[in-house]
Amino acid sequence: MEVSFNRREFLTAAGGAPALLGAAASARPNVILLLTDDQGYGDLSCHGNPVLKTPAMDRLHSESLRFTSFHSAPMCTPTRGQLLTGLDACRNGATSVTAGRALVRRGIPMMPEIFAGSGYATGLFGKWHVGDAYPYRPMDRGFQEAKYFKGFGLSSAPEFGNDYFNGRYQDNGKPARWEGYCTDFWFSQAMDWMGRQQAKKQPFFTYLPTNTPHGPAWVDRKYSAPYDRPGVPANFFGMISNLDENIARLEQWLTRSGLRENTILIFMTDNGATAGFNLFNAGMRGRKTMNYEGGHRVPCFVRWPAGGLRVAEDIAEPAQMQDMLPTLMDLCGLKRPAGARFDGASLAPLMKSKSARLADRKMVVQYGQTPKKWDGCVIWGKWRLVGEGELYDMERDFGQTTNAASANPEVLKAMRDHYEQWWSGVEKLVADFAPLSVGSDAENPVTLTCSDWQDIYCDNVNNVLDGIGGPRGGPWKVSVEKSGEYEIELSRWPLERNLALTAACPEKQMTVAKLPAGKAFPIGGAQLRIGGRALSVKTRPDDQRAVFRLKLEAGPKTDLHAWFQDAQGTDVCGAFFARVRRV
Repeated sequence: MEVSFNRREFLTAAGGAPALLGAAASARPNVILLLTDDQGYGDLSCHGNPVLKTPAMDRLHSESLRFTSFHSAPMCTPTRGQLLTGLDACRNGATSVTAGRALVRRGIPMMPEIFAGSGYATGLFGKWHVGDAYPYRPMDRGFQEAKYFKGFGLSSAPEFGNDYFNGRYQDNGKPARWEGYCTDFWFSQAMDWMGRQQAKKQPFFTYLPTNTPHGPAWVDRKYSAPYDRPGVPANFFGMISNLDENIARLEQWLTRSGLRENTILIFMTDNGATAGFNLFNAGMRGRKTMNYEGGHRVPCFVRWPAGGLRVAEDIAEPAQMQDMLPTLMDLCGLKRPAGARFDGASLAPLMKSKSARLADRKMVVQYGQTPKKWDGCVIWGKWRLVGEGELYDMERDFGQTTNAASANPEVLKAMRDHYEQWWSGVEKLVADFAPLSVGSDAENPVTLTCSDWQDIYCDNVNNVLDGIGGPRGGPWKVSVEKSGEYEIELSRWPLERNLALTAACPEKQMTVAKLPAGKAFPIGGAQLRIGGRALSVKTRPDDQRAVFRLKLEAGPKTDLHAWFQDAQGTDVCGAFFARVRRV
């Protein structure tokens, strides 16, 4: 599904960004959207965790409206795409964390674009994970300030060899480095930027998605030591403790700066339980990647002291990530882009009046590297349909232990009928890969990584070190932006590592861990397939890359497939990295 949306025209019609839209703009609420990574519903002491202590999160919980049946996707990229577009993952294209399905299709307006189009300053600090290359980078999707990293995290394939301490990041698309711990850095940068917007009397939208507490569990010992006991994920809880400390720091800054009262502060997590699952999961079945409640029910706290919202309390009506964009559009008075549609609904009425109710609705939770029919969950009030025939009454059976399908045939039919209709609207879309652009003036050269190989999971640094993906790896779906001569450099390792194609990557000492050595392959040549053309080149053992030069014609979609061979012409492994430059 492509939406007709011209970002430049939208911003121009709205008065441009970040220009204010009249004097009243200064009274608009600021927005801080805080999204943590892999922190489950049970990973807060206010939700009953018997070991973990989260005093700052608990205080925010006590001061907020709490959506107690709030649903994400069971994995991070689909959640982020849904949050930022208001569309189901199977509709916007970002259905997986890798395998060519971690991109929101072009033409779909995203949350930062909509905020910018209504005169807000927009800033991202932390994890993006819906596109590393043009036109999917945060700067291409409406963020005027973007301090972020590539891939799913600092141990992803695109961030090969990065560290949580004194690591590297992208400063509006340019490589930079930070000092200290990653989470501390994201919060500090966000507060510095928000202070500068306040000085300009500029309303702002701050997106603060942390990479913690996602693994690897790297954190200073002072945070993990209090949890160092049998059966407790000490480092995981330590990362949450550091997050809690940063939230306390943010709260102090908001109060001191005078921004607290007219700032909408939202706290959410991106999927269900991970490292804390075995200790405490709030009574739910399932965890991250699963379609049971424990895979997709997440915290959602919303606080706006000056906004005239209901008193801080629980809201039990089911809601979802796709609701947040239309909700913020209502609360902040944002302009709706022409042609935009949403699968979510505004929760503003529920926030403002205890007597308000949303229209009766059914919601679908589905994601996947290759989404398949019935591999999801339908939510309808107290009911959950998991897969094709598992029906659960969450009021009577919160742990989802007893299939109630046979006793409730009418409910089962209604939910199955809804899913059938929903699937018919997305089935053709799930096979439509969003292409990566090459040859664009906006990013030339562009680096492609194995995390975007179609239909192959090769997303982690260990996947690269172990050389997974078979003897040919996988193709990239690309769009050639301009006709011309191109240079394509293929490598086994990131080019900045200066390692030979045949070398084994040496182990690397990180701040609190060690990156193991990588596997060597007997590379003696390379094959390239693109636009119906097949090319080959021989390489020497000490070469760091295989280089091709060829002419390409502009076109919307084609496969770029490259892999390495040994000296006898036997396929050995895919090209894990490729740099494509229009010369």
